[in-house]
Amino acid sequence: MAAGTLTGAEFKKQLRGGTPKLGLFVNSHSPTVAEQLAHSGYDWLLVDSQHGPMGYEKLSAMLAGISSGGAKSLVRVGGYFDRPGIQQSLDLGADGVLVPYINNAEEARQAVSCARYPTTGTRSVYFPQRSMNKEGLLGYAGGANSNVIIALQVETADCIKNIEEIAAVPGVDLLFLGQNDLCMSMGLYEKYEFPLMYTSPEIGVATEKLVAAARKNNVILGLFLFGTSRVGEFLDKGFPFISIGNDLHHVLTQAGAYVKDVEEISKAKGKNWTRRPTGLF
Repeated sequence: MAAGTLTGAEFKKQLRGGTPKLGLFVNSHSPTVAEQLAHSGYDWLLVDSQHGPMGYEKLSAMLAGISSGGAKSLVRVGGYFDRPGIQQSLDLGADGVLVPYINNAEEARQAVSCARYPTTGTRSVYFPQRSMNKEGLLGYAGGANSNVIIALQVETADCIKNIEEIAAVPGVDLLFLGQNDLCMSMGLYEKYEFPLMYTSPEIGVATEKLVAAARKNNVILGLFLFGTSRVGEFLDKGFPFISIGNDLHHVLTQAGAYVKDVEEISKAKGKNWTRRPTGLF
């Protein structure tokens, strides 16, 4: 069965069973790009409203495009306090939310509450919404607490300190490791030369604590990577939900590959074309 036809509960069951689900963050505010990537074969796409320049109307169009392509959709919202962002994302049809900057169990509980209907949460019910178009009000709302994917981002030293309590919060489906911010929070950018912080003993110990807490509570593990070089390593560590970058990084990577090819071709022809200087490569 294609990923796009799975219910959220089935999607999560496969992840808990160890089936890898690879995806990509979408930071451009482009419904066209989101829709094309949804047809690329990725299992899921995450619209990054925390760091991407999209409002609710643009988010609506992007989620519609992802749905058209059959990928699961998530939205990174502003934080556990972003009730409007969580509400809008789910009403507009997102299959789940990623809540960043979680530091303790109380913040985790607030995030879960915003994403779940009563009596286990405080999400508001309204009809009609895109989320209810296929199954109607009762069909959608009745299964939403099981189907919505609630992911919390692990990206601070305090989060690692409190990870056992956070992982035990009912309703947390997925703990998503953000190595960039975690390294920053732990002071590893100051201690190590780039990119040695990502393989440092400190980040290794933090990751082990996260893995142990997730396994104890049957919580799915996920993380963000740039590229594919460490995908195998983290699959072995028990991370089935992996992003291999974002859409803008994909654009730059492919553009860089073409530029390198053209430089070599032009040199072979005695033309010696060289790319314009840029800080991005």
